[in-house]
Amino acid sequence: MSTIFTLSILRSALELGCIYALVALALFLSFRILNIADLSTDGCFTLGCAVGAMVTLSGHPVLAFFAAMGAGICSGFVTAFLQTRMGVPSILAGIIVNTGLYTVNIAVMDFSSNVNLFACDTIFSLAKEKLSYGWYADWYKLLIILAIVIITGVLLSLFLNTRLGLSIRATGDNEYMVRASSINPLFMITVGLCAANALTALSGTLLGQYQKSCDINLGTGMVTIALASLIIGETLVRKGGIPRKIVGVILGSCLYRFIVALALRMNVPAEALKLVSAIIVAIAIAFPYLKEKSTFYRQRGIHRRICRKEESANVSH
Repeated sequence: MSTIFTLSILRSALELGCIYALVALALFLSFRILNIADLSTDGCFTLGCAVGAMVTLSGHPVLAFFAAMGAGICSGFVTAFLQTRMGVPSILAGIIVNTGLYTVNIAVMDFSSNVNLFACDTIFSLAKEKLSYGWYADWYKLLIILAIVIITGVLLSLFLNTRLGLSIRATGDNEYMVRASSINPLFMITVGLCAANALTALSGTLLGQYQKSCDINLGTGMVTIALASLIIGETLVRKGGIPRKIVGVILGSCLYRFIVALALRMNVPAEALKLVSAIIVAIAIAFPYLKEKSTFYRQRGIHRRICRKEESANVSH
């Protein structure tokens, strides 16, 4: 096992797992809480990375996170506007926004397909100056990312237990009941999608500063990654309240990165990683169903054996 996983691979998997956990939390909010399939995630992730990269280039690495989240809120608002005011189905609204964001993203990047951040400061380079000694000298990136994810998870948990958050959760459960309770479900959907896209953009700018670059195709397949992390997290933590589910999503994202790291260590071609991701998602989604069917067939087999024993006992009498 030591030849497969080294300490650096473990650290890298944890760092990327925590970064992508923010996208999984966004999908948890839109897909699980609001019951909306938001397919604008890919473009919004790149939008957050692009806006964050350009603000970082101007010398404001901390401000980049707030600017990226603001851009993500705008993306979520447009998606929600198409759904709630224009009557566009949620899937088509996500596709439309995702398509339009490609041009927006490349315009934000000054019509360049790639932005390099190696010549400017990031939150990681600033932290390295203060954390370049001691046992955490090699773990400072993970500590920063983990702190951001924990703060985000706690704030999301607190938000979903406020009156507004409970209204958003109720909207996802039963929109007609919410409407009968004099709560505007269209507003709740808008707030929920804005918050979800803000988390996606936050993840994008964090990844951009982590790898010190931004690419126009960076967000491709982000929905698949987030969905895999979400399903794995739900498999790990089946029951519990919002805090427990949020922890499960974060753990699922880290476990997903471990699986990808294992695939890379087993010399799986980089071109096949998308196929590996798709297989992981399919297995994760099908696992509860297969487990239920396995239990059913096992119980049916036990019942049949009991019936055969009773029949043989009756015949002997």
